[in-house]
Amino acid sequence: MIETSHHIADAGRDNWVERLLPHALQPYAQLMRLDRPIGWWLLLLPCWWGLFLAQISRGGGLPNLWFVFLFLFGSVIMRGAGCTLNDIVDRKFDALVARTKDRPIPSGRVSVRRAFVFLASQCLVGLAVLLQFNLYTIVLGSVSLLIIAIYPFMKRITNWPQLVLGLAFNWGALVGWSVVHGSLAWPAFTLYLGGIFWTLGYDTIYAHQDKEDDVLIGVKSTALQFGEQTTRWLIGFFALALLSIDAALWLAAASFIAHMGVALAALHAAWQIKRFDANSSALCLHLFKSNREFGLIIASFLFLDCLIP
Repeated sequence: MIETSHHIADAGRDNWVERLLPHALQPYAQLMRLDRPIGWWLLLLPCWWGLFLAQISRGGGLPNLWFVFLFLFGSVIMRGAGCTLNDIVDRKFDALVARTKDRPIPSGRVSVRRAFVFLASQCLVGLAVLLQFNLYTIVLGSVSLLIIAIYPFMKRITNWPQLVLGLAFNWGALVGWSVVHGSLAWPAFTLYLGGIFWTLGYDTIYAHQDKEDDVLIGVKSTALQFGEQTTRWLIGFFALALLSIDAALWLAAASFIAHMGVALAALHAAWQIKRFDANSSALCLHLFKSNREFGLIIASFLFLDCLIP
């Protein structure tokens, strides 16, 4: 009997995990969401923002490319660890939702015990990455584990789980700054705040895919909280994100090049808001994924600002 790949509803058809990986490894790659790279991009980009902005604050020059790579690798690993923990905690809920019922744990392809072992192995690799940085950054990065640990439970407690996700996903802005300076300063905190507002925007869009299922199974989200007023909230979140990020650039003495990046990101945000339709799951997913480009625009212009005197 020929074993076939197990497709998950919210992963792209014929993705590289299903095409290239051995069947025994596919469930673990799917636990890590390697078939859906947008998550690690959204975790990575604030790290690069913080790293590049810190370099600008020191007078510019080429950022440490080893750190650039470590943030990339670490984001893939730690996003995978977070998703594994989330799937362990949410396995009963996931079994009730059409978009998630085929994930490795609710479908029975990975046992809870094996998922915990896999989670521990990812955390060890993440620790190995973190130990490449200075002591201040090691401690700072370790603190984020507390936020990561509580996030999967927030949708049961508050209508604002997206806020806790923002706290976790943008911690890299602080870490990126601290690997350069060995401390934190106002530009890092302001950049972190901007990232949190950004996450509130894009993850509210994402949450609109599941709002009917969320009502049925009793979990909460900003999508349900805002309802038909979501567009107004999105305008506010993206505006506050852009203002905070731009304020961080001013505090770090960035040049007009970096500010141009924020201006172009503002056009991207306006495009997202104009196209947003709370009743189109496919469009919500598309807009959510487009935030990689939003973040890359800012990162690219920060990098250029580092290089151009």
